[in-house]
Amino acid sequence: MNSLDYIGQKVDVRVDRPLGSAHPKFGFIYPVNYGFIPDTVSGDGEELDAYVLGVSAPVAEFTGECIAVLRRKNEQDDKLIVVPVSVRFSEEEIRRHIHFQEKYFESDVFVKSEKPNKALQHNDPSRHVSCLRTPRASRGRG
Repeated sequence: MNSLDYIGQKVDVRVDRPLGSAHPKFGFIYPVNYGFIPDTVSGDGEELDAYVLGVSAPVAEFTGECIAVLRRKNEQDDKLIVVPVSVRFSEEEIRRHIHFQEKYFESDVFVKSEKPNKALQHNDPSRHVSCLRTPRASRGRG
C-alpha cells in the first residue's frame, strides 16, 4: 500500500518512542508519541513510521486517523501524521509538532484535498491528495 493511501484512514500505531522518552541514538526528547504501523513496509524496508499528534500523555498503542503524510526528499522514509478521529492540524501546526526531529531533513507534507491533483492520483481518479509547501531544512545532523 502506498503511504499516501493511508490519508483519511483509521490506523493502529504501536508507539515505541512515547512522549517524554529519549531518542536511543541522539538523545533528544520526544515531545509527541512516535511509533510505527505494524505489518507494513516503508520505502526504507522498515515498518511505516507515525507521529501521533493531539495526545498529551505517553501511550503504548493508539488508534486514530491519518491526516497527512510527511515525505522526506532524500530518503525513502515516509511518516504518517496520526491524530484522534475528527481532530485536525494545519500544516504549520504539524511542522511545529515534529520540528524536533524533522528540522534536519527536507520534506513535503501531503494532505487530502478537495480538488484532484493529477500528478499524485496514482491512476485512481478518486484520489485527491495535495502537496503543501516545502521548507528548507536546517543544517545539522541527519
